[in-house]
Amino acid sequence: MLRVAIVGTGNISHHHIQGFQAMGQRCQIVALVDIYPEKAEEKKNRYGLHDARVYSSHQQMLAEEKELDIVDVCTPPYVHADISIDALHAGKHVLCEKPMAASLEECDAMIAAQEASGKTLSIIAQNRFTDAFWRLKAAVDSGLAGKICHAQVDSFWWRGHCYYDLWWRGTWEKEGGGCTLNHAVHHIDAIQWMLGFPTDVVAMMSNVAHDNAEVEDLSAAIFKYPSGALTQLTASVVHHGEEQKIVIQGEKARISAPWQVHASHSADNGFPQDIHNTALEDKLNTLFQATPNLQWTLHHGQIDNVLQAIETDTPPLVDGVQGKRSLELITAIYKSAITRSVVTLPIATDDDFYRTGGLSARAPHFYEKSSSIANFSEVGAIPLGKNLDTGAAQ
Repeated sequence: MLRVAIVGTGNISHHHIQGFQAMGQRCQIVALVDIYPEKAEEKKNRYGLHDARVYSSHQQMLAEEKELDIVDVCTPPYVHADISIDALHAGKHVLCEKPMAASLEECDAMIAAQEASGKTLSIIAQNRFTDAFWRLKAAVDSGLAGKICHAQVDSFWWRGHCYYDLWWRGTWEKEGGGCTLNHAVHHIDAIQWMLGFPTDVVAMMSNVAHDNAEVEDLSAAIFKYPSGALTQLTASVVHHGEEQKIVIQGEKARISAPWQVHASHSADNGFPQDIHNTALEDKLNTLFQATPNLQWTLHHGQIDNVLQAIETDTPPLVDGVQGKRSLELITAIYKSAITRSVVTLPIATDDDFYRTGGLSARAPHFYEKSSSIANFSEVGAIPLGKNLDTGAAQ
């Protein structure tokens, strides 16, 4: 049985605790860590973790929990790297919430610590573990849609004005960014998982509805790939209804999550015929339906994957390198928006935006943070977006 410590017991920790508990005898939560120990005590009582010990620092926990196997990092982003590196150096496996770190420099330090330790490092990208994205990836990989030409990614979320009143949110230093980093990271990870890494990024960003935050609440970016294909990505926390989707246009067909397939047929003059290529549409629909449902989804699915990786000594689906790729795309969006330039990837190690503190030093303050509260009232697990197979909320 693998012994787990949860570091950071805010709202996202609900999904982690529930995920580990769902795995039965494969693991046990033995420690809860939070700088506000009363929050850890509340989770201990809520989830019946009677044997778990509560700590106010991860250093104390690592010093005392000698038999620990996994450190699960659920803190604000600005301390992800420090906690993860300390845990890896202590010989523990690490599961870390998104975003991976506050800078690409910190990502590389985490990857180096993982390689030196020989332990598992996995970064949360729970949307890979949804039936909608799993099936869309299978459709892309099949090649039936043909050469990929264009993708539209709508990472639409909505957060009320008070969302940024929490002490660490809405600041470049502690949150690391706005909706591009902390919300669109899910869709950015998914599109780079499906289509690969682009060569160029151009972007703009703004803050249109949250005057209590330094960071952006809206951004738009274009990725260009070696093939010439383009992705358009909108990141937002101002979209009522949170209508999230990924639409991929191939030379032969359009496929998407939520699932829809359309294969146009050309008339002699090049215009689309009313009659579709139904044979191709049927093949794609058959492939979509034949792709089996995942046993576990979202955080449960990724926790199961991490446990399997540790149990079988194999790499997890989302390792440190994959986590860094998502952050590198996000960093490129910020660099492009701030410098008003096209950014070529990869970002070099001597680039100011690679280094820790480089982004926050150059980032605009759309507004100064006007409210800072220590904790919100406990409202249960935070929403994770849409089940894109059905459109139902998760």
